[in-house]
Amino acid sequence: MNEEIGISTEYIPLGKFLKLANIVESGGMVKVFLSEFEVYVNGEPDNRRGRKLYVGDTVEVEEFGSFTVVKEA
Repeated sequence: MNEEIGISTEYIPLGKFLKLANIVESGGMVKVFLSEFEVYVNGEPDNRRGRKLYVGDTVEVEEFGSFTVVKEA
């Protein structure tokens, strides 16, 4: 299943995205989470919490599913 996550800015860092998608509870958990789980951005592995995600990007998270960044209405 592909869940849409809306943002109101030009981009969102991967760490904030994971929090917004309710995958991690706090920003402090992001670094540990990225070291333990496979995260793919547009089909390529990426573990940089500062990676900029733009509208249209797809994020796949091991054991959590697939997410698409969309413009918040």
